[in-house]
Amino acid sequence: MLTLKEWMELVDYRITEGSEYCWRCFGDDAHSLSSWNQDHDGWSFNVVFDTKDQTVYTVEVCDYKHTRAYRMIDPDYQQAHSDEAKAHGVSGKEAWDQCDFVDLDEADDFIQKSLAIKAGENYDTRVSVPLDLPDDVMFELMKRAHQQDITLNQLVEQILWIAVRASEEDILSSTQFWDDENHDAA
Repeated sequence: MLTLKEWMELVDYRITEGSEYCWRCFGDDAHSLSSWNQDHDGWSFNVVFDTKDQTVYTVEVCDYKHTRAYRMIDPDYQQAHSDEAKAHGVSGKEAWDQCDFVDLDEADDFIQKSLAIKAGENYDTRVSVPLDLPDDVMFELMKRAHQQDITLNQLVEQILWIAVRASEEDILSSTQFWDDENHDAA
């Protein structure tokens, strides 16, 4: 998760709005700050943090030009945020009309996307996935990537896509998936 200082540096310490955070999922001392470039085809950055201890609960960046929104929610508060969204009868994923947040896990992914959005540059819309592999597995993957004359990242991406497709096939072929008691008919 980003720190408040890192978020402030992303927006060049330029705050355009701020208020008490109205939901209670982050506690009574939650406050939100926003930085908007005043362009409806531009961007905005948002942070919700604790005014007492500076804990950052969530950071968001909205790319209005490309109708994309990214966020990170502190994992310790994700369930509380989801529960409160349900209690309010709203989608906890919606950034604005017809645009859902893409949840990110890696601070660097959020920072890189944010910097590009702010600069009006193209950026990678894929989501970085953290992988913690044992050294022997990592070494074997590096050898295989070298043999195929591709990067390690390209090989890992290929492996992940194969796993996703296999998982989708398992789900689609599962009789439980098609059980009318568990799922509405399409």
